[in-house]
Amino acid sequence: MTSESFNRPGAVDLSSLAAQQPAASHGGPTSTGAAGGSFVQQVGEQDFDAVVQKSATHPVIMELYSPRANAQELSDVLIEATNQAGGRWLLARVNIDAESRIAQALGVQSVPTVVAVIGGQLMPLFQGTKPADEVRAYLDQVAQVAVANGLTGRAQPVGPAQPAEGGDEQPKADPRFAAADAALEKGDYQVAVEEFQKVLDQSPADAEATQGLAQAKLLLRSTSFDPQKIVDTALAEPTNWAVQMDAADLELINGDPKAAFDRLLQIIRETREDEREAARMRLLELFDVVGKTEPTVLKARRQLSTALFA
Repeated sequence: MTSESFNRPGAVDLSSLAAQQPAASHGGPTSTGAAGGSFVQQVGEQDFDAVVQKSATHPVIMELYSPRANAQELSDVLIEATNQAGGRWLLARVNIDAESRIAQALGVQSVPTVVAVIGGQLMPLFQGTKPADEVRAYLDQVAQVAVANGLTGRAQPVGPAQPAEGGDEQPKADPRFAAADAALEKGDYQVAVEEFQKVLDQSPADAEATQGLAQAKLLLRSTSFDPQKIVDTALAEPTNWAVQMDAADLELINGDPKAAFDRLLQIIRETREDEREAARMRLLELFDVVGKTEPTVLKARRQLSTALFA
């Protein structure tokens, strides 16, 4: 799938926003955030369009903040999580006190507000402060939605990587995944599947390889999707189990894992033998795509146990 397939409810097309922007100085230099914040950028009207364009290859998390809001703890969590992600997304920080036109264009009603930009579309995440674990869960979900839509690029550092005082530099990319990552960059999902499988053959319990394999398989399946046909057929043929499983994939790609899990659980409840086993295996695979510790996964796993023994 391409970024054009991303149509999560509430997404806002940002492609025309830059036309309103004059060539003015923005409210601060490029930020490196906390020490090592090389994937954190202070954004103003002058460079807003360029940052939005980066979302064609990787997610952009946009933090709309005000120094008056007393929310530095949230900013610290976002910066730390972004630096640790090592390019899975870029954090764009917008001081709405200095950039009121951006705040007005995006309809910001309160601060802090955190949104994601994927393929030029804005996906609201949350307003106000959140506990660190919830913030990280939101960020992980954005990264998963992006990968499911074929946005497998990595953000480039926007400033020098500076290790924290007394700390180590950020870890380098795991060389075991170099071939798989290269295949994903090229859109060669079959090769990516094969390369992730090679890693798993050597390390069967590797969680990162398991998730990478599941994501690559989802991307490979999606290359043959006709989304509208899948939706129409799934509605017209509720017992066409193959199409129902495609519809579950599509729901996950569009950022609704609960709907995907519910659909597959329903197949498991209504079928036996081969169809049931196929749905069970697909559900377990989508668990890996989303992440085994996510609340939606934990809940669906409990429902799976009930469905299997009903």
